[in-house]
Amino acid sequence: MSISRAFTRIANATAHAAGRPATFVACLAIVIGWAVSGPLFGFSDTWQLVINTGTTIITFLMVFLIQNTQNRDSAAIQVKLDELIRSHRSARNRFIGIEHLTEEELEEVRALCEKAATGRAKTEAARNAA
Repeated sequence: MSISRAFTRIANATAHAAGRPATFVACLAIVIGWAVSGPLFGFSDTWQLVINTGTTIITFLMVFLIQNTQNRDSAAIQVKLDELIRSHRSARNRFIGIEHLTEEELEEVRALCEKAATGRAKTEAARNAA
């Protein structure tokens, strides 16, 4: 098994587990247990360091796992949309791959689509009025 495939499987499993209510409850129980243990440890610097270090490490790792999952989901959706565009006869194939455009180029395409939609709506309204 390749490293990439192994990472994908781990990332998927971790993201799935992290989104479960039981995981939230377990994390909440850990934080409550830590807070309750404060008086036992005299609210020491070490006591505070434990929660700070733990949450920092988990947050750091989860950012990468969540980003990986979102990137793959976005790519899969984009491929599906491209296939729908490609397979429809009246669709404009020039929209395939526009996710690679700059923000300014995307804004130009959006404005053109909005203008075309407005023009189409006016034409249909005129037809219906006649």
